[in-house]
Amino acid sequence: MYRFLAIALLVTVASAAAFAQQPLAPPTPLYPGAAPRSIEPEPLPPLPSSPATPPMVSSPAPSAPPPPTPVPLPATLPPAPAASAPAPAGPATQRVFCDQPVTIRLTDRAAIPDPYRQFIGIWSDAAWNPQLCAALVVESVQPDGTASILYVFGPMGSNTRRPGGVLHGTGVIRDGELRFQNSDGTQFAFRPLYADLDGRFTTPQGQSYQAVFKKTL
Repeated sequence: MYRFLAIALLVTVASAAAFAQQPLAPPTPLYPGAAPRSIEPEPLPPLPSSPATPPMVSSPAPSAPPPPTPVPLPATLPPAPAASAPAPAGPATQRVFCDQPVTIRLTDRAAIPDPYRQFIGIWSDAAWNPQLCAALVVESVQPDGTASILYVFGPMGSNTRRPGGVLHGTGVIRDGELRFQNSDGTQFAFRPLYADLDGRFTTPQGQSYQAVFKKTL
């Protein structure tokens, strides 16, 4: 039996030696008929070109609203109403108020526009305080409400040394009230009060006084 094993081992070694002396056959390719290739870097195929970007269509900016159609003016404006001529002054008369002599020329009331007619006249016997008397004369009023006035002031009684005077000037009638202002900033206002005038004056310092001016003519 040992002899048989030795003979089998000798045959196996001889067969292996004979196989080692034979040349190696080339490797069989995975795809029959294709030549073997070595692994080499190959350029990547070009990327597909992106489709052309469609041009941007900008929406038109919102247009400003059209300007309003101008209204044609008439070729000539209608003529302004002619201003009424000032009413003629009446005859001169002499009066004394607050110890002050005054020359007065009153316009006929019938020639004065109706809204201002009630202001025409002499308004006196007034006292702003126990020491100061006053009188007002409205000689005429124009159609635009401009009034020609005399304002008289003076002391109450001979024992008062307060000076007096006569102011000639103009006032204006608006909303049923006659207003005027002295050169020192004192403001006067008069409104009809039945047959008289309710007077009020305010100093630049804010002091206010009130008195009733009686109708004397």
